[in-house]
Amino acid sequence: MRCPIEISPCARVAALLSLVGALLCVPLPASAAARQTDLFDFGWKFQLGDAPGAENPSFNDSSWRSLDLPHDWSIEGAYDEKAPSAGPGGYLPTGIGWYRKTFTLPAGSPSRSVTIQFDGVYEHSTVWINGHDVGTRPYGYSSFAYDLTPYLNAGSNVLAVKVDNSQQPNSRWYTGSGIYRHTWLEVTDALQISPWGIFVTTPDVTAEAATVHVTTHVTNGRKGSEKVEVRNEILGADGAPLGPSEVTDNSALTPNTASGDLAEGAEKDFQSSLVLRKPRLWSPDSPALYRVRTRVYASGVITDETETEIGVRKVEYDVDKGLLINGEHYKMRGMCIHHDAGAVGAAVPEAVMEHRLRLLKEMGCDAIRCSHYPMDPAFYAICDRIGLMVMDEAFDEWTFRKPQIQFGYSDIFNDWYERDVTSLVRRDRNHPSVVIWNAGNEIGEQRSPNGPDIIGKLVAVFHREDPTRPVTAAMDNIFNQDGEAPDAFTEKLDVVGYNYVDRWGKRRETQYTDDRRRYKDRKFIGTEESGVAVTRGDYNFGSLLDDNDSDDVLVLGNGPKGALYVASAIRASSLWRFDATHDYVIGEFIWTGFDYLGESKWPRKLTSFGALDTCGFKKDSYFFYQSIWTTKPMIHLLPHWNWQGKEGTVIPVVAYTNCAAVELFLNGKSLGVKAKEFPSEGVSGLWNHYDEPKIEATTADMQFVWDVVYAPGELKAVGYDKHGAVVSQDVVTTAGQPAKLQISVDRSSINSGKRDVAFITVKALDASGVFVPFAENQIVFGITGPAKLIGVDNGDPSSHASYQGNTRALFKGMALALVQSGSDAGTIHVTAHSDTLGDAQLDIDSRSSE
Repeated sequence: MRCPIEISPCARVAALLSLVGALLCVPLPASAAARQTDLFDFGWKFQLGDAPGAENPSFNDSSWRSLDLPHDWSIEGAYDEKAPSAGPGGYLPTGIGWYRKTFTLPAGSPSRSVTIQFDGVYEHSTVWINGHDVGTRPYGYSSFAYDLTPYLNAGSNVLAVKVDNSQQPNSRWYTGSGIYRHTWLEVTDALQISPWGIFVTTPDVTAEAATVHVTTHVTNGRKGSEKVEVRNEILGADGAPLGPSEVTDNSALTPNTASGDLAEGAEKDFQSSLVLRKPRLWSPDSPALYRVRTRVYASGVITDETETEIGVRKVEYDVDKGLLINGEHYKMRGMCIHHDAGAVGAAVPEAVMEHRLRLLKEMGCDAIRCSHYPMDPAFYAICDRIGLMVMDEAFDEWTFRKPQIQFGYSDIFNDWYERDVTSLVRRDRNHPSVVIWNAGNEIGEQRSPNGPDIIGKLVAVFHREDPTRPVTAAMDNIFNQDGEAPDAFTEKLDVVGYNYVDRWGKRRETQYTDDRRRYKDRKFIGTEESGVAVTRGDYNFGSLLDDNDSDDVLVLGNGPKGALYVASAIRASSLWRFDATHDYVIGEFIWTGFDYLGESKWPRKLTSFGALDTCGFKKDSYFFYQSIWTTKPMIHLLPHWNWQGKEGTVIPVVAYTNCAAVELFLNGKSLGVKAKEFPSEGVSGLWNHYDEPKIEATTADMQFVWDVVYAPGELKAVGYDKHGAVVSQDVVTTAGQPAKLQISVDRSSINSGKRDVAFITVKALDASGVFVPFAENQIVFGITGPAKLIGVDNGDPSSHASYQGNTRALFKGMALALVQSGSDAGTIHVTAHSDTLGDAQLDIDSRSSE
């Protein structure tokens, strides 16, 4: 097996913005001073099903499908209740697929090295170049690369990849199938920076100065010994070098320039250090970034160069104070997420990824848990840029198999765990967003005799590769019969991760309190907690009782015995209240940020735990978290107000808000004020709409509930601050029948180059322009101009319509289309058509990114 090579985030960005990679043949220079990185996604051939002999260059692939990467063939297939992937895989097809690409190289100098890097292939991939097997990688979430140099031709070359995802089920969630992340071709000198060989740390950080320490691992693949020199400089986020007043050498530690002899075939670390004056510090509230440019010289001539994006910050985990960033206390307000994104499956464009992460940030989320595997490299760069902390996770299985899985990571753990953890840490350790490592999720070894040995080995690998960050594991109820956790396991962890802490064992007192008393030196984090899990817009009438009574009441959840918004929100708010008022609890991660494919039961193909659905449409629970995690005044009312035939029936009306008090009106008549705290003296005079002010303090202070006798019309909630001033409001109105469509886009312009994506939302309105939350009209999307439709969705968990077509029914009044830019600039025209509601249309400007 060939070892992987690092391709820096800065080089990736430059390559993504370039159209060079769009050519079928990627010309490379015969000689060059430094490395060249090219996006290698375009111009592939694909065959679904096994194709014996396809690794041979002479194999005829003319009948194969032409496509660009990233690619997920599972999301293109039909749902089947009997699919081998079953409910965990969303009932979508898997199997075997082949990819081939033909490219040319001009004759290069003997000292040049060429590698191919894959950011992720699911799974069991084997790669050939010109018929030579260069390696196999079983884990579908690892990034890896192979040295192609020994097998390249001066003219045409053929790269072939076999992907075998036929052993099912191999996961508890939807994985996708294929080369679902980017590929990169890189050319370097044989005297080069080693695979993921840059490691930047900031051991001393103050507001006045920060030490930036750079370790550069260099490999000499040239013939004979070389005198090597490594130089580093710090650049601003714009790529401009900083001046002498902003950065200096730190000769007291190590100088900026390091040198030494390197024998043929040898590898060596070169240490250097700089001092950054009055640094702009990275934090979730202020995600400032710098770049480190590293250059390698041999006998005064540059042989390699790369840039590494960094953030300067000091992260501390304190037994009593919890998480400190640059000396300031932070509470992780986290969400767990899977890697799929609805209509595009596992092949998620960066624009889609960033759109989703920004929605979570807007909700008040400041941390993401990668559940339960490494994410796309682009994910971490986005988190760096927008200010999201990351819990970077390795595995869902070690040596014990999960009950839902027949072919899991446990089959390969002993042979691969060290390589996979090493790849993960070296790939991600320069990202300022990554603040903690997670070795595994709900691992069976927690209770086994060999568990302490296994976690000890894993933690040792994490610490060897990165001694600057702590390691945790997400554990679910590991108590023994005496109500105690096995100390031999937990004591190996730097931070102990609790999944669903509020249901841990009979002897628990409240949340973390008993363990805090028992383990004085333990650091606590809620790695996974229950959220407010419902289908978007799903409010049903039925019985709340366990018998056959037919009480006609509104259940704010998924069916007569589904989860209640009110009850689950009280549970979630109770846990957050505890976490927020106990500094030693580092934070919590809610399951989950988005609905995700898989982990389902037919006819449902996805799981509705998200605060947003697969489209990224906000659920009521989104606003619940916004109400407890943000300070900008907001109110959100639920349910909708369309209950024809239920006139006179009591409807529970809920307001999620961070306002001090909320007053509810029905058709202009006040139904009273709910207050988190009694208003200031004289404030009640503002609420003089009724004879006797009804101001009620509530103990459920993260949500307000009114029992309202249904009558059609307008519900309005008015939010007040503690002084009685109006600071927010929300309105829901009874709608008539669907009469027309409304179309909107998240941005009026996108970048050309086949990478950017626009989000097109379609809603049904009545004749008065009121949103119709029960509309189910069929929509046909049309696209003209330099773009293509890459997916349609509506968030319906039970829909078996293809994501890859051009038609979708409205679900709860809404639907989504994803439009990806083409190579050229120009105007993109989008039309949404309904046979009954007519057309709606808009234009998007696709601009050149150069």
